[in-house]
Amino acid sequence: MKVILTAAFFASFVFVASGHAQSAPAAYTQKCQMCHGATGRGDTPAGKALGARAFNTPDVMKLSNADLLSVIKNGKGKMPAFAGKVSDADITALAAYVRKLQ
Repeated sequence: MKVILTAAFFASFVFVASGHAQSAPAAYTQKCQMCHGATGRGDTPAGKALGARAFNTPDVMKLSNADLLSVIKNGKGKMPAFAGKVSDADITALAAYVRKLQ
């Protein structure tokens, strides 16, 4: 729990320090919610059609932070890659937000 809170704090700091105007929840809403849903359960029509993983499943929860960052950056299965489309700071903040949704 302490690691998750530390990651969330760090991600929030990165957004503020970089002058980024969008919060992690806002970035999630814009980039991820269509498939993964507001709660991260993958229960949206698009998520069901594409087989979006629920964030609270054991296989997703056991991913290391590095693995989670890699999935967001490079994509996996039908999930698109966000490297080059979203800054590294935003990807870090999104990963921390995913942990919060778990």
